[in-house]
Amino acid sequence: MTKGQKHRILILSGDLGDGHVQAAGAIAEAARQYGPEAETVLINFSAVTHPVMHPVGRYFYTKWVTRFPLVYGYLFQKTRGENLMSHLFRRMKFYTLSRLEKLLREVRPTVIVTTFPPAAAGISMLKESGRCWIPAVTVITDHTDHSYWLHPFTDRYIVASERVRDALLNHGIEEAQIAVTGIPIRPEFGMSQDRMKLRDKLGLDRDRPVVLLMGGGLGMIAKESSSLLESGGIAVDAQFVLICGRNRKLREKLTRKLAGSPHSIVMTGFVGNVHEWMAAADLLVTKPGGLTTAEAVATGLPMLLYKPLPGQETDNSAFLREAGVAVEAGDEEELAGLLNTLLQSPEQLAAFRRQAMACRREHAANEALLSILETDAASQPRKLSDALYARA
Repeated sequence: MTKGQKHRILILSGDLGDGHVQAAGAIAEAARQYGPEAETVLINFSAVTHPVMHPVGRYFYTKWVTRFPLVYGYLFQKTRGENLMSHLFRRMKFYTLSRLEKLLREVRPTVIVTTFPPAAAGISMLKESGRCWIPAVTVITDHTDHSYWLHPFTDRYIVASERVRDALLNHGIEEAQIAVTGIPIRPEFGMSQDRMKLRDKLGLDRDRPVVLLMGGGLGMIAKESSSLLESGGIAVDAQFVLICGRNRKLREKLTRKLAGSPHSIVMTGFVGNVHEWMAAADLLVTKPGGLTTAEAVATGLPMLLYKPLPGQETDNSAFLREAGVAVEAGDEEELAGLLNTLLQSPEQLAAFRRQAMACRREHAANEALLSILETDAASQPRKLSDALYARA
């Protein structure tokens, strides 16, 4: 790769959960900082390939994973490796490849990046059918492996950790195809911040511990977490910040439910300055989504994990606990006990914070971008990709 070579990067993401979108945005931000040689186009894969059914599919997916998590977990495990079920699952598509092919003709990328499994599948199918020759890079946004991320015509995989790299090697992926960069996050999460000044800015008390409660971009905060605040089952005089994401109904429900809480509570919806809330906090209570936890680690924020979704979130939790940056509560009683213990143990929180700072990958987005540009530069001559556009 040489500076001055022009790269046009198409990033295909999806909004079944906010992490795919956030990772795509972090890579695009890294490209803007890199310079005009790296141009990006961000596309919501589902909205383009199935614009009518996309909102309906998103609604039912959210209902499925929240109401039937064990079914989701069962299917995740049954299709993790190569077998008949996973093969059939990967070949299923709820979109037409013609719309995807049309998008490529319009954008004319030199490299395609996917942060969303169905998009990785669609691009691989196009390449398999001889309708695309553009190099393809898949960014896996969790500390996990699964067959639906893995496709025969993917040129490179960008992964979160050596744990994922080793799992991909066991799937038969060549080591040269794998780049371990960490999960791409925005650069502000790795910046040094003055915690007390941030608390002043955010309207928080300097002298009381701050607990941040998050449930991902969809705001899926466990009901047990909010019940603790309602009942007053927390012994420490702390401040609690609930970020409900884009889930307006959840925010309204929790506002009513916690109106009489004895605790100090700040309630908010989606915010663009999560990095400031994290930097101001002492502890994060969350479900272990890949992006949220990567941002917390980069900020040096200790985590209390609760109700991981069976599958990728269970794997994320295992990785974070082994790394010494988080603990996990299995039920409401354990959640209350661990929360009280951690808030009464500043030494343990400090140990978690030191470990997070030691293992964080705050430059993951830049490293991921460089790997993408190298994949583009090492690909077939441009005239091969140009053949795609000649078919219009």
